[in-house]
Amino acid sequence: MTSDLRIFPDISSLSRAAAGLFVEAARQSVFERGRFLAALSGGGSPAGLYRLLAEAPYRSQVDWSRVHVFWGDERCVPPDDPGSNYGQAHETLLSRVPIPAGNIQRIKGELDPQAASDDYTQALKDYAEPGRNWPRFDLALLGLGEDGHTASLFPGSPVETVSPALAVTADYQGRPAERVTMTPMVFNDARRILFLVAGANKAVTLSRVFSDLKVPGELPAQRIRPADGHTTWLVDEAAAIKLEHS
Repeated sequence: MTSDLRIFPDISSLSRAAAGLFVEAARQSVFERGRFLAALSGGGSPAGLYRLLAEAPYRSQVDWSRVHVFWGDERCVPPDDPGSNYGQAHETLLSRVPIPAGNIQRIKGELDPQAASDDYTQALKDYAEPGRNWPRFDLALLGLGEDGHTASLFPGSPVETVSPALAVTADYQGRPAERVTMTPMVFNDARRILFLVAGANKAVTLSRVFSDLKVPGELPAQRIRPADGHTTWLVDEAAAIKLEHS
């Protein structure tokens, strides 16, 4: 596993760097394997990235016919609900680029949580190489919550799992929600993980994630450690303020 931390003045410059890395990963993956498998995320941090990818110059730099998108997690709401991670990505990115509809593998949040998890588990298996239960993602986007969660892996959730997807119930910042999430073994199998973290409200948590004290039960973001991949943290100055820099 290799990793690096990159700090930017603001979310705009962070998003531009993320767009460049997305384009780079897409080009390399299509050249080497004929397709680009990306796991998208929801929340505020990737919104700027999605808008940039739908615009010049980035839009034309990606062979969207070879891009296949999934989601790291989803709320159990219909796709047109304001809280849908799929809905966010569709509005800001997917409806604005020439990606085939069949290349979009959303989590069906309109189903009950267990049914949605089972359906997504099968979708992951359908894209996997023979003998595997999920595909190896070329890029997985992740964020960081104030409580240390990432995707819908929350503090106190099982550290060890045997399924690639789980139905979970989470109450974050007073907003209870039923969700489906991919599990650490899928994220940790990715070729590249890209964390996007912005805002002073993330500073204390980010410093804890980067500390030598490993408490993955309390800080699920610490569970993301690809065994044979690269992790890049793109962080704005506000979120990085409490990190120790050598």
